Amino acid sequence: MTAEVRHRGLAETGPATVSAAAALVDQLLSYGVEYIFGVCGHTNIALLDALGRSPIRFVMARHEQSAAHAADGYARVSGKPGVVLLHVGPGMMNAVTGVATAALDSVPLVAIAGDIPSYFTGRHPHQEVNLHSDADQTAIYQPFVKRAWHVRRAEDLSRFTERAFWTATSGRPGAVLLNVPMDLFSRPVPAQHGGGRPLVAEAAPPELPAATAGRIAAALAGAQRPLIYLGGGLRTAAGRDALLELAEQLDIPIAHSLMGKGLVPDDHPLVLGMTGFWGLEVTNTYALEADVVLALATRFAETDASSWNPSYTWNIPPTRLIQIDIDPAEIGRNYPVEIGAVADVNRAVIAIAQAVRRDHPEPVSRPALRDQIHAARTELFAGSAERGRSDQFPLRPERILADLHAALPEDAILVTDVGWNKNGVAQCYPLPAQGRFITPGGLSTMGFGPAAAVGVQIAAPQRVVVALIGDGGMSAQLPAVPMAVEQGQPVVFVVMNNRAHGTIADLQISNFGQSYGCEFQDPDGAPYSPDFAAYGRACGADGYSITSAADLSAALSAAIGNRRPAVLDVPMVNEPVPTPGHWNIKDIYQGVFDPEATP
Repeated sequence: MTAEVRHRGLAETGPATVSAAAALVDQLLSYGVEYIFGVCGHTNIALLDALGRSPIRFVMARHEQSAAHAADGYARVSGKPGVVLLHVGPGMMNAVTGVATAALDSVPLVAIAGDIPSYFTGRHPHQEVNLHSDADQTAIYQPFVKRAWHVRRAEDLSRFTERAFWTATSGRPGAVLLNVPMDLFSRPVPAQHGGGRPLVAEAAPPELPAATAGRIAAALAGAQRPLIYLGGGLRTAAGRDALLELAEQLDIPIAHSLMGKGLVPDDHPLVLGMTGFWGLEVTNTYALEADVVLALATRFAETDASSWNPSYTWNIPPTRLIQIDIDPAEIGRNYPVEIGAVADVNRAVIAIAQAVRRDHPEPVSRPALRDQIHAARTELFAGSAERGRSDQFPLRPERILADLHAALPEDAILVTDVGWNKNGVAQCYPLPAQGRFITPGGLSTMGFGPAAAVGVQIAAPQRVVVALIGDGGMSAQLPAVPMAVEQGQPVVFVVMNNRAHGTIADLQISNFGQSYGCEFQDPDGAPYSPDFAAYGRACGADGYSITSAADLSAALSAAIGNRRPAVLDVPMVNEPVPTPGHWNIKDIYQGVFDPEATP
């Protein structure tokens, strides 16, 4: 056996062939893949064996949903596509929620799933998805992935892999599925130098035409109440700089969706804040009365748009809408558009700023508006800070946020789950300019935060990463803690523990007068919670049980300073997030909704 064969761990199939698994690993290396997240199974161990003989590091999760969320978190911070390796049937089905979360948040993710042997299709071999349709596990992913490939010949694996990475990262990024019958991994394919089929050498995203940029600049310059509405797609420094130049030249306020939190500094004098159900009254009112709105990389999600009710956040028309998105399907999906452009928003805002600089060089000044924004934002953050000074125990949620804000370095990355930790942070946590806020927006997935934070920490090893999660979210993804320990990742898991699915309990109480099926209780009806700090210690992490208001700050400082995985169990009162906007689920509960009232 040659040295090359020994390195690759292959049966000697001839001087010019390697196994398809080894060829795939070489191809992944050529694409810059450094980490693959996943869980082993009998259908993917041939690929795992090839990975074990390569520089690529396999991050072993204890559940496939954890693996998918970790790959998602890694992709959001690294800028590279996340890669998750799955087993047939129940394995790839366990990952559905995680892959769909990435898909709905436009995160590039490549899921590679082993499948039954190609020659056993329809015979119902072990773990085949087979009841009403023979061996069609790709169909499970088709409603949410950009594309699903089922490999039928080992010779096609290289080509499909290239298509998968291109599709995941080009245009509007998203998740894809590469489904591979297990026998194909072991079949010989021609050895190829340079890792097989190369990726596209240069991907040129769509530009905004100069004439269109000029029309948009004129519309904004001529507006009396213009507004820039920012979604989650403005990721480049050049794009953010151009956006601020545009806003400052014409004195245009900036509102953002949940996913746009932190893309422009929270303390900028033109930042109004978040719109919609959890948005501020001043933001919703300004949006409602705006005459021209420039919407950038946003789909006008229901919660950001107050259930699209024209009485609360957006009234389009008569407001004139200019919408720019890289995905043509989003243009005009929820509101009629006056100017629609399919373009990369990072480049589009540069073109618009240049057009404003050329055609409208005289700066616009709206001092009264800036004063109004300053007063509203000051009141918001000051009110939150005041409530955060409470020594009440269990802690008020805003006390947890206040202590967290004081303890974290400026460039810390905050990864949230759903509930108070997502909505409260998006609404009233003053994110430092160097900080990062990562949350599951499109699917609002409980359990995202713990495992995603591990992937984030792998992508940003020098930064402090905090998973701010509820006890429900922590319970949903307990495997994240041993994954952090095994990978040596110093994630700080802060569990806001109110012994309930608190947001839903609040909804039920406010609309039905009582809560049932939302609080965790022991057999006698007393509030119940696992000891999450003890669980952390059992996994090999540090564990901190917060027993008084004064404990949290000291525990945070210790956990951050030790640079070890840590679990902080923080008892919290169940307090509703302020909801100044509108969500029509409340109308539904009361039986007073009118389906015809929403355009």
